[in-house]
Amino acid sequence: QVQLVESGGGLVQPGGSLRLSCAASGSIFTSYAMYWYRQAPGNQRELVARIWSGGTTNYADSVKGRFTISRDNAKNTVYLQMNSLKPEDTAVYYCNAGGAGGYWGQGTQVTVSS
Repeated sequence: QVQLVESGGGLVQPGGSLRLSCAASGSIFTSYAMYWYRQAPGNQRELVARIWSGGTTNYADSVKGRFTISRDNAKNTVYLQMNSLKPEDTAVYYCNAGGAGGYWGQGTQVTVSS
């Protein structure tokens, strides 16, 4: 069983930054690809960023150049640095291990508003 706990969400003005963290339990963290998804009200959950166990990253077109995913295997933690935030980035952000059929965190709210 893998448990994921997100933190770092909050309210930020447009153009601001936030860093989300996701702490994972278990020693198998390094074997998983880690993901950040988000879901805005009325929308489907969408993939934001992915980092493979070797460090290769992928991003949704909507966040490329603004968001950076990273992982610290020594701390069993994955991060999402979000810069130049826009109102359309407002959503609940979820950490995931192993993809859609894998493990999910409880989510953290990010609100971008003036």
